[in-house]
Amino acid sequence: MEISPISGSLHANPETAALDLTCELIRRASVTPEDAGCQNLIGERLGKAGFAIENLRYGEVRNLWATHGSEGPVLVFLGHTDVVPSGPVDDWTSPPFEPELREGMLYGRGSADMKSGVAAMVLALEEFVRRHPRHQGVVALLLTSDEEGPSVDGIRRVAEEFRRRRQRLDWCLVGEPSSQAKLGDLIRVGRRGSLHGHLRVRGVQGHVAYPDKASNPIHTAAPALAELAATEWDAGNEGFPPSGFQISNVHSGTGANNIIPGSLEVSFNFRFGTASTAEGLRERVEKCLKRHGLDYSILWDLSGEPFLTAEGPLRNAVNAAVQARCGITPIASTAGGTSDGRFIAPLGAEVVELGPVNASIHKIDECVSVKELERLPGLYLDVAERLLCADADS
Repeated sequence: MEISPISGSLHANPETAALDLTCELIRRASVTPEDAGCQNLIGERLGKAGFAIENLRYGEVRNLWATHGSEGPVLVFLGHTDVVPSGPVDDWTSPPFEPELREGMLYGRGSADMKSGVAAMVLALEEFVRRHPRHQGVVALLLTSDEEGPSVDGIRRVAEEFRRRRQRLDWCLVGEPSSQAKLGDLIRVGRRGSLHGHLRVRGVQGHVAYPDKASNPIHTAAPALAELAATEWDAGNEGFPPSGFQISNVHSGTGANNIIPGSLEVSFNFRFGTASTAEGLRERVEKCLKRHGLDYSILWDLSGEPFLTAEGPLRNAVNAAVQARCGITPIASTAGGTSDGRFIAPLGAEVVELGPVNASIHKIDECVSVKELERLPGLYLDVAERLLCADADS
């Protein structure tokens, strides 16, 4: 197996500019919420290209807002500079924060999710303003270091600030790794909502030999949990699959095998489409718990509402760009997890996700195809030109 480290300065070879910048970003160990200098590097580059740079910092989280242009429709490229932890370093074939090439793939934490997408967006924006210095509308880049974390002081907080400012946003292209087998084969045109529940069922602690003197919350909760797991919450609709319920954590007991526990804690999650509402799901869960006579308390956390971008200018531009650059027609999907697009869609923007193959994200030996990485800036540039340049192919 051929293994060669990557080195060299940015733009040493224009043909490898995306690869070079991605490597520079991978070398910065920006484990959420750390940015590790990624946004400074990007801000300096875009500032030299004529972009107005604004740094929005909330707590430990850094957010970058870079804009070029002043009036007309606004196209924003959205991404994140933070990555998930690498896991055991010894399990990696090469160090996770030292980018390496092996057989046409670039390896490193964040190579796919999503420093390659960020690098491609930066290069596309630089080239766009070079070609079209007096373009119509506004092109922008919005980055956060809090996408892989709790997502409280990142784009969620920025969206609140944008709402206060009445910041116009027309189109949002998210550079998350959306593709399945090859670049552009799938785009995300919406996302399911995510509703977390943290349930605590109270019982009475006692000795396992005297169950009549105690109340086992595991036993009392089990029928309710089984009912919730078996419930069909909705049948889905044209835009979304049926909503799903999953229990993610169960905890009870003291560690001793002769004690009936006094409480049970259960965490669960709904991924839901527009056929259900968060309020309706909460009501149905609590009706079930009450019907089973449980002594309980529950905390709810709605981390995002579902959204769906209908056919329109952004989807049309993305479809046309993928067909022209990749020679395929992308599948439109709303499956998968969540992204920061869920905070931008409520501001009135059309939101589409288009990025590299996602097969290795969050895994040991995360990687991205170098050939596809080199094509990605042109794909993003094509979308921008179709939206903001009157002479672009329709």
